Amino acid sequence: MNILLTADFGSTFTKVSAVDIDNKKIVGVAKSFTTIETNVCEGFDNALKELYAICGKIKFSKKFASSSAAGGLKMISCGLVPDLTAKASKMAASSAGAKVLKTYSYELSEHELEEIFVLKPDIILLSGGIDGGNKDVIVENAKKLASIDSNFSVIVAGNKTVSGKIAEILEKSGKKAIVTENVMPEFNKLNILPAKEKIRDLFIENIIEAKGLSDIQKLMDREIVPTPLSVYEACEILEKEIGTLMAYDVGGATTDVYSMAAGTPTMLNVVIKGLPEPFAKRSVEGDIGVRYSISSLLEEAGADNISRNISVSVKEIINWVETCKKTPETLPKTETEKKIDEELASQAVLISANRHCGFFESYYTPVGETFMQTGKDLSDVKYIIGAGGSVINAENPKKILEKALFSPLDFSILKPKSAKMLLDKKNIFAAMGLLSREHPKTAVKIMQDEFLELGNDS
Repeated sequence: MNILLTADFGSTFTKVSAVDIDNKKIVGVAKSFTTIETNVCEGFDNALKELYAICGKIKFSKKFASSSAAGGLKMISCGLVPDLTAKASKMAASSAGAKVLKTYSYELSEHELEEIFVLKPDIILLSGGIDGGNKDVIVENAKKLASIDSNFSVIVAGNKTVSGKIAEILEKSGKKAIVTENVMPEFNKLNILPAKEKIRDLFIENIIEAKGLSDIQKLMDREIVPTPLSVYEACEILEKEIGTLMAYDVGGATTDVYSMAAGTPTMLNVVIKGLPEPFAKRSVEGDIGVRYSISSLLEEAGADNISRNISVSVKEIINWVETCKKTPETLPKTETEKKIDEELASQAVLISANRHCGFFESYYTPVGETFMQTGKDLSDVKYIIGAGGSVINAENPKKILEKALFSPLDFSILKPKSAKMLLDKKNIFAAMGLLSREHPKTAVKIMQDEFLELGNDS
C-alpha cells in the first residue's frame, strides 16, 4: 500500500497522519505533546506509537513534516513608509509562514534596536525605497542592525541601487545577508514572491538546526517547512475547487488567519486606499493565542467582557488563565473551564477577524457620500474554516466561528456576511498542505471529505 506519513510539530502538540494515497483517504491521525525542551524526536515517537495503536504497524512510502515548534519562524520586518514598503515587507514574511514579531517603519530608533535584541528574531526582512528612490534610510537601518549583538540573518529586499552596499555592511558585522528583489520595486507595485522564497530557503538551510529539528529532517523525504506555509498552500488549492474562503487556525501561541479572495469592493462609490492586497493573504496575530499568548489575549478581550458573555466570575477566568500559563498542555475538564476556554477561542477569532478583514470609512463630497476602503472586502466569501485544538475540540465550534461573520456592531469591518462554516475536525490542514506539493488532487478530495460542515444543529 502507498501510505504516506505527515508530521506537524506544533508549539503544544506533535500531530501525525497516515494517508492512503491510492484510495485518497486518511488511515489514522494521532498526537502527543511536543518535547521541545528535551528532544522533539521523543514527542514524534510517542505520536507514532499512538498512530500504530490505531492502524497497526505501517511501512510508510514517504514522510513529510512541518513545524511551528519553539516559536516557529520568528521574523521582524523593516520598511520605509508604514502603508507601503513596511506593509509589503510584512506581507512577504507572513506569506512565507513566519511569525512576524514586529514591523518597523522609517529609521530605527535606539529603543527599537533594544527591542529587536530582546525579541531575538531568526530573520529580519529589510526593505525600504522603490528602486532608484530613497536609499538613505535602508542604508542607515542596515548599519544599525549590524550593531546589534544577536545572531540573526537579514534578507535585503529594498532599493536595488544600494542592496550590494547593505549586504557588505551586514556581512562585515558577521551577519548572514541574502539579497533579493525589492518587495516594492515601483510605487504601489507588490513583488513579494522572491523574498518569500528566500525566507523559505533560509528556514530550510539554517533555522531547522536552530530549532532542534535536524534529527527529524534526516527522517524525512523532503525539507521541513513552516506549518503556516503548509496551511497556506492547503487553502490555495482548496479555494480553486470550492471557491473563496477564510481559515482561522487558533493555536496556543498565535491565531493565524488566511483569506483566499480578491477582496475587491462590493459597495458602490468606493475608493481603495493603500497597497493592493494579494488574493492569497495570511496574517498572524502573535499576541493572540489560547495558551502561550493567553495573557495578552485576555488583556485585549477584557476579563469583564468575557465574564459578562459566559456568566463566570472574573476570578475564575483569571485562575484558569494562570493555570494555562504555568502548564500550557492543560486541557479543560470542568464545565466552567470549558466555557472559559471556548470564550477565549471566540475572542481570538473575533479579534483576529477584525484585524485581518478590511474596513471602510465614509466621506461626504460635492457629489455625495464616498467610501474609502482599506484592506480586503471579504463580505462575499463563501466558506469559513475553523482549525486548531481549541476550536475543533469545542462543544460548540460554530458559535466560535460565528465571531468571524459580519456584525452590525462593527458595521465598517468587511467580514463575510453569509459564509458556510467548515471544521477541520481531524486537524489535517497542515498535513494536506504537505501532501499538496506532490498529490494536490488527493489533498483536495480528502479535505472535502473530512472537513465537517457546521449546520444549525452544530
